Amino acid sequence: MPVDAATAGFPTHRPRRLRTTPAMRELVAETRVDVADLIAPLFVREAIDEPIEIRSLPDVYQDTLDSLRRRVARLAELGVKSVMLFGIPAEKDAIGSGAFDPDGIVQVALRQLRADLGDDLVLMADLCVDEYTDHGHCGIVRDGSVDNDATLEVYAKAAVAQADAGAHVVAPSGMMDGQVAAIRSALDQHGHPDVPILAYSAKYASGLYGPFRDAVDVEIAGGGDRKGYQQDPRNAREALVEVLADLEQGADMVMVKPALAYLDIIHEVRRHVDVPLAAYHVSGEYSMIKAAAANGWIDHDVVALEHLTSIKRAGADLVLTYLTGWFAERAAGKATS
Repeated sequence: MPVDAATAGFPTHRPRRLRTTPAMRELVAETRVDVADLIAPLFVREAIDEPIEIRSLPDVYQDTLDSLRRRVARLAELGVKSVMLFGIPAEKDAIGSGAFDPDGIVQVALRQLRADLGDDLVLMADLCVDEYTDHGHCGIVRDGSVDNDATLEVYAKAAVAQADAGAHVVAPSGMMDGQVAAIRSALDQHGHPDVPILAYSAKYASGLYGPFRDAVDVEIAGGGDRKGYQQDPRNAREALVEVLADLEQGADMVMVKPALAYLDIIHEVRRHVDVPLAAYHVSGEYSMIKAAAANGWIDHDVVALEHLTSIKRAGADLVLTYLTGWFAERAAGKATS
């Protein structure tokens, strides 16, 4: 005799029906990560002959110009659509002049990559000066603190230098007030009205940047910090103030950084803006996966994909991540080199 599920107390609604097989789960998945969603952060260094693996960022390298070209060509073959370049100069100074020198390391790399790939891949350039200053701050230091408005002049020059060299996108990350307006004006005045700005709009003073600072050889003079210009991790509403200000000044895309510890911020920004939203899965977030996996405490591939999926699920359209190469190889069905 058939059992009446309702009267027998059995559930009539069974969500497990849609989880029965891998094909079924794939069919109804709400969030997907695609290679085209990911941006690879890459480091290029002056005055080295061979790429150098970054100790605290396993499988990530400081590249020579030649090894960078090979790495980017490989990423393009795998379907990656964008990279973000960071430079490590041979010499640093008080104003970070390598950031706007036409022959600075990133500008040289941009020219070479643009010649190699044309418009087949989106070349982004991080726009800041901390890698280039001898004090490690993201701007001009005067009387012991970063001078916001003097720094804007440097950012404007760096934006023009990057665009002249072939950057498709400039990405100011210094968290100076008014930086987007200054950069937009400079780009427009120097013949680059079509170069978009990806603003690091909600960039927090996080403890998760340590491996990145190893990657770019940055140490803040005197043991200082960047809490005077990066956002306080305790503040959420402030993120929207920063994002909306950048959009009003001409940003074309905005970013939240870091990602995992700030999924609530990603979600809230997504609710309020319609422009492309990026999130930076930062060095510390990446390195924790690598360290735990190396100790056998987690499954690297499962957790890495879970991280990326959570960032997309929170609302990010694009994810800057050191996992880009791994994911692209995985998506292509090939072993990670």
